Amino acid sequence: MGHVSGGKEEVYRVLAERLSRFPVGVVINDTLMQILKLLYTESEALAGSRFPVKPRPLAEIAGLVGMPEDKTSAILNNMADKGLVVDIPRKGTTYYMLNPIVVGFFEYTLMRSDRANLQELSILFEKYLHDKDVAEEIFGTDTKMFRALVYEHYIPELVQTEVLNYEKAEAVIRDSGGGGLSLCACRHKNYHLGKVCSYPMEDICTSLGRPAEWLLRRGFAREASVDDLLVNLERSYKLGLVLTCDNVINEPAYICHCCGCCCGVLQAIKSYQVNSVQPSSFRPQIEPKTCSSCGACVDACHVNALKASEKTEPAVDYETCIGCGVCASICPDHALQMVLRENIYTPPQNKMAQLINIAVEKDRF
Repeated sequence: MGHVSGGKEEVYRVLAERLSRFPVGVVINDTLMQILKLLYTESEALAGSRFPVKPRPLAEIAGLVGMPEDKTSAILNNMADKGLVVDIPRKGTTYYMLNPIVVGFFEYTLMRSDRANLQELSILFEKYLHDKDVAEEIFGTDTKMFRALVYEHYIPELVQTEVLNYEKAEAVIRDSGGGGLSLCACRHKNYHLGKVCSYPMEDICTSLGRPAEWLLRRGFAREASVDDLLVNLERSYKLGLVLTCDNVINEPAYICHCCGCCCGVLQAIKSYQVNSVQPSSFRPQIEPKTCSSCGACVDACHVNALKASEKTEPAVDYETCIGCGVCASICPDHALQMVLRENIYTPPQNKMAQLINIAVEKDRF
C-alpha cells in the first residue's frame, strides 16, 4: 500500500483536504473527521485522498494508490456500494470518480436503510450541515447547486407558452425516459433523530436517465418508469412539497421533493439566510381583491418568504422567495398566480454530464 506519513490521522486529514478541493467543498472540522472515520476504512481513505479530479480507470487509480489492481478493485467496489465513489462502465472499461459530500455521500449514505451506524451518522450529519460556516461553503456559492421548479399549473394561460421545458418538472421527467425512486436522505436522517415529519420518506426522491443507472445498479434506488415518476410528482403537488433539481439546463440527474422541516438546502435559507437555491423564473403575485388573508400561503411556504401583514394580503419577501409556486397551489381563494420575474434565469450546461457521456465515449480520459 502507498504510504502517507503521519499514520491513520494523517490519512483522514489528507482525504478531507482532497474533498475540500471540489467546486462544492467541505469545511474541515472535528465533526467532519468523525464522519469520514465512520464512512471510510483506512484503505478507502487512502484511495480517496489520491483520486484525481476527472474519472479515471482502475489501472491508473491503482498506480496512484500504490496497490495491485485486484486489491484496488476490491476497495473501489466496496466504496461504490457505500456511495463514496461512482463507477462508470464504458466500452469494457470502468472509470471511477470520487463523490463530494453534497450531492454525494451524505445523500447516498442515507438513501440506504441497511447500513450500520445510521443513527450516529445522522447525528453527526445534522451537526455538521447545520454549522453556519458549512452551510455557506456548500450552499452559498455564486452558482447555485440547486434550482427551483415552478408549479407550472399556476402560471397564467397567456404565459404558459413562454415556460421552457427546463422549468417544467413534467417535461424534465418525460425527457429523461425514466429513472429511479429512493429514500429521502434528509427525512431519513431526521427519522434517526426522532424528528419524523408527515411527508413521505420512501420512494420519493427522483433520479433521472443515465445518472440514475449507477443508483439502480448499486441498490440506492428502485427502477421507475416515466409514468411512475409522474405519479410521484403528482403526489408532491398535492402535498405542497418544493420541487428542486440540479442547476443545469440539460440532463438533470435529480428532482428532490423537499420540505422546510427536513431539507438541509431549504433550512440554509430559513436558518442562515444563505441563498442556497436558484429561484425559478417566476414569482408569486397576490390579487388583493381576491385574497381573504386566511394565512394558508404563509403557513405553506417552506422558506418563510410570506409574512402576515397589516394589509389585507400577506407580504412577499422576494429576496427569499424561490418561485416554487407552493403558495399558489395552496391558496383557497385562487388569489395567487406565478408571474414572470423581470430577469429570466437560464441554467448552465451540464458540464459533468458532458464529461461523462462524451469524453469517456471518446476515450479522452
